Parts: sequence; structure tokens; C-alpha cells
Amino acid sequence: MKRGWKRFWLCASSLALLPALVASPQSHVKKRANELTLAGLRPGQSKIAQAEKVFASLEQRQPADGVFEWSDACNGWILHAEADDTGVVQVVTVTALALTSKSDCSREGELKSRKLWSAGRGIALGNSRQHVSQLYGQPDSRSPSLRGSHELELYFYSFDWAGSDVPQVMEVYCDRVTGRVVEITLAFPSL
Repeated sequence: MKRGWKRFWLCASSLALLPALVASPQSHVKKRANELTLAGLRPGQSKIAQAEKVFASLEQRQPADGVFEWSDACNGWILHAEADDTGVVQVVTVTALALTSKSDCSREGELKSRKLWSAGRGIALGNSRQHVSQLYGQPDSRSPSLRGSHELELYFYSFDWAGSDVPQVMEVYCDRVTGRVVEITLAFPSL
């Protein structure tokens, strides 16, 4: 190939790559994702009676009016739900921070239970903080938190951009050392 042709092809190749290098910043921005459910419940729509049916096999208690808790001793988890006067769930929390000991149980029971306790997009207790960011993007805020002797990191997501008919807020707490999710709260009203 002649020298002139080599320069031509080098310039042509460089020009062909230019659009990819100068792509608009919008093309690299990951879409935000909101969450609708946690533990099979949709804050603002699900009734507490639905939770009572789904979690009937677990130990239930009602520490206050409109507050319901189910404990899964197999995994060491608690589901906390707050309902309004009409029985509509407003806030759902799943946590691994409340029970201090686990019961012996089958691995099969644990695996079935894990899916039931997850959010609609699949985030669950024990997931990594990187997995949370992959599913929902960067949080609106991130801050250290302390719960008893547990050093945590709070990831706060606001979903007001998704409309007023969806849950508005999600809080994800990760263990500061391991980076694993230890608590998730999804709320219809703002917290």
C-alpha cells in the first residue's frame, strides 16, 4: 500500500471511532430503577391480611396497633409491617439484625424462604452492596449508621420520580465490614 493510502485509512479509521468517543453523557447514564414490593407485599396496596396468609407458618406477634411482626428463626430474620387504619400496609422491613440466634433447619427450607423475603427486583438479605447498586443505581444518599453494636452503612433511595402511586422510599442497610445487606425497608409514604 502506498504511503498516502495508509494515511487516508488511518484518518478514516480515526473518524469512524470519533462518534463512539464523543457519545453524549446521557448514553452512559444507567436508568434508575424503583422498587414495588418487599417480601411479596406492596406498600400502599397490599393488605395486612395478605401477609398473615403468606407468613402463617411463622411466629407472629403484634407489638402495637397497626404493627405486625413475623419471625423466621431458621434464618434469624424478622419481617416488620406497619398498616394504616384500613389494614393497608404502609411500611415493610425485613431484617437480620433483630434475632440473635438461629434454629436448625433444612437447607431446602432456607432456600424457599429466602426468595419469599426478597424485593421484587431480587435484592435480599445477604446480598452484596455492589448488587444493590447494580439493581437500583447509585443511592440518593449514603451514610454511616449504628444499630446497637452493628456498624452499618445506609443506602437511601427516593422513588418520588416514579410517581405518587408507587412506594416512595427504600432504605438498605449493609454491614460496614462485610458489605452485605442486613436490613431493607420499603415505604409507601416518605419516612
